[in-house]
Amino acid sequence: MSAIPVIAIFDVGKTNKKLFLFDEDYQIVFEKSARFTETVDEDGFACENIESLRLSVFDSLSEIFRMKEYKIKAVNFSAYGASFVYVGADGKPLTPLYNYLKEYPEELSQKFYNDYGGKEQLSVVTASPILGSLNSGLQLYRIKHQKPEVFAKIKYALHLPQYLSFLLSGQPFSELTSVGCHTFMWDFARNRYHEWVQHEGLTAKLPPMLSPNKVVPALFPGNNYKVGIGLHDSSAALIPYLVNFSEPFILISTGTWCISLNPYNHIPLTTEDLKNDCLCYLQYQGKPVKASRLFAGYEHEQQVKRIAAHFNTNAVKYRHMSFDPGIIERLQKSKPEMSRFEERDLNGFKDDIEAYYQLILDLVTEQIVSTQLVLDGSAVKRIFVDGGFSKNSVYMNLLAKAFPAIEVFSASMAQASAVGAALVIHKEWNRKAIPNDIIELKYYSAISSISI
Repeated sequence: MSAIPVIAIFDVGKTNKKLFLFDEDYQIVFEKSARFTETVDEDGFACENIESLRLSVFDSLSEIFRMKEYKIKAVNFSAYGASFVYVGADGKPLTPLYNYLKEYPEELSQKFYNDYGGKEQLSVVTASPILGSLNSGLQLYRIKHQKPEVFAKIKYALHLPQYLSFLLSGQPFSELTSVGCHTFMWDFARNRYHEWVQHEGLTAKLPPMLSPNKVVPALFPGNNYKVGIGLHDSSAALIPYLVNFSEPFILISTGTWCISLNPYNHIPLTTEDLKNDCLCYLQYQGKPVKASRLFAGYEHEQQVKRIAAHFNTNAVKYRHMSFDPGIIERLQKSKPEMSRFEERDLNGFKDDIEAYYQLILDLVTEQIVSTQLVLDGSAVKRIFVDGGFSKNSVYMNLLAKAFPAIEVFSASMAQASAVGAALVIHKEWNRKAIPNDIIELKYYSAISSISI
C-alpha cells in the first residue's frame, strides 16, 4: 500500500498548540497536541517558552517522518501573530518571546506618539487601535530604545509564524497577514511600511516580504517536502471562506471574542471606528479586511454561571437550548432595553429559561451594533457564523431575524486556521481540486431553519 500524501500544519495558539496532518481531501488523518510551557522574562512577567516550542516542532516532525503510512509533501504554520522573535546572526533567539499582554511603558508610549503625529492620526493611518504591546511594532520600538545593545545584535525580527517557518527553512521572511494586523507598522493608504518604521531604522531588521502562497525548500531532514512561510491565525481562518464563496459575505467568528470580518468593505477607518474597537488587517492576498470585536463569548460564560447559581441549575443545560419565539415576544414586551445583561435583576425572571433567553437577546443586540460597523458600505449577501455561538439555536435565530435582507448561516468546519494554512499553498502539495464541502452550512431564517 502506497503512502498517503499529506500536509503537516502546526496550529500554534496562545495556549493550544496542535499538529495536524491533512490528506488531499482536507480530512484530518492525524493530530497531536503539545503542552503549553511557560517561563518568565527578565522582569518576571510570564511568557511562552520559545525553546520548548522550538523543540516541540522538531520532535513532532521527527515523529511524523517516521510514519511510513504518510508522505509529507509540505509543512505550514498558523500562529498568533502579535509577537516578535528577535534572531541573532547565529539564528538563535536573543530574548524571551515577550508576552503581548505585558504592560507597555507609558513614558515610551508618549514619546512614540509625540514623535510621529499623535495617537489618532497614527491609529487611522495604520488601522490599529491603541493596544500597547499588542501593537507588535511597538515591541520592536521598545527593544531599540530600552535595550539598544540587544537591538544592535538583531539580525532579523520575525513574527512568530515566520520564525516557525525559519526553523525549517533557514530563510527569513516578513509576511503581510502578520505585518498588517494592528502592528502600527503598515500604512494602509500607501500600501507599505509606515514612515516611522523607516525613520527608526527598523526596516534594517525586517526581512524581505514574501506572499504567504509561496513555499521554500526545507533544511530540516526528511523527505523532499516544501515549507510555507506561515500566517497570522485570524487571517488563516478566513481563507476557507474566501476560497469557497465568491459573493460578498461577513464572517462572525465566535469564541471568547466575537469578531465580525468583512473582506469587502473598503471604506477607510475613521477615528470613531477605532474608538468602537474596529480595525483593519491584511488578508493573504494583501487586501484589507474590516473587523470589529465584541467580548460576547466571555460575557456569555460569566452570565450563564450567574443564572445557573441563582436558579440552582446546571450550566450544561443551556448548551443545546431549542428556540421558542414566544419567549422572545414576551420578553420584548415586558423587559426594558439595557446595555448589558449583568445589570438585570434575576429576580425579575419567572425561571432560568426566560433569563437565559434575555441574556442571548441582549448579546445579539450588542452583536448587531458591532457587525453593523463593518457591514455599512458593502453589498454583503451572506453572514456566516462559526465557533461556539454557531451551535446556539436561540442566538442564530435572533441574528437571522435582525438581518432579514441577508442570508444567515451557521458554519461548521474543523480547525479553520489550520485548514486555511493548508489551502493557501494548495497547488504546492495537492494534486486534487479544492473540495467544495469543507464548510458545512445550516441556513437560518426569521421563522425556521434547514440544513443544506
